[in-house]
Amino acid sequence: MRALLDLVLPQICAGCDRPGAVFCDRCQGSLWPQPRQVRARHDAGAPCWAMGDYGGPLRRAILAGKDHGRRETAPAFGRLYAAAIGWMRTFGELDPPELAPLILIPAPSSKRAARRRGGDPVTRAAQEAAARVGATVEPVLSLTKGVSDSSGLSARSRARNLVGHVRAREIPDAKDANVVLLDDVLTTGATTAESVSALSTTGVHVTAILVLART
Repeated sequence: MRALLDLVLPQICAGCDRPGAVFCDRCQGSLWPQPRQVRARHDAGAPCWAMGDYGGPLRRAILAGKDHGRRETAPAFGRLYAAAIGWMRTFGELDPPELAPLILIPAPSSKRAARRRGGDPVTRAAQEAAARVGATVEPVLSLTKGVSDSSGLSARSRARNLVGHVRAREIPDAKDANVVLLDDVLTTGATTAESVSALSTTGVHVTAILVLART
């Protein structure tokens, strides 16, 4: 059935517009061979790992999923998250599943943005990743009213914009778990820092932050 649908409505790569896959092998080749630990301009609150630079096919694919209605990019990105988590487990950055459960927490998104995008793409990608690595997804972070659009803001302004505006609900049985905060792009680190801080007030320790791209 999938092959028949591809004949009728062939998939178009969100990174290069070629037919064949949502995010083709050629575009995936522009990512780094394995996740790299990176630093943000603002203290992100926990070790940050990224899969590539925010540019080229990866940037186009992320924007296609966020701003151009390409909801099918979420499963493709979920597979990338899952592959990165597998690498992090292999090399000791995360515990293997037999030693600690894994919880994936999507970064917060405003309700307005989620409505415009037909849901939160990071949460959808997290659900795909969780199914592949045996994790649970806990979308417990939210933004309060008063947060402005961060586009065009400086690092300092982004930080001020978010202070006190990220809220976290409690997660049962998270004490002994590895907790990974997922986001699509690491820009200044302000969002992740406020997210890590909000989670800490509920007793949750973030083990790592994993993003698709860093600016």
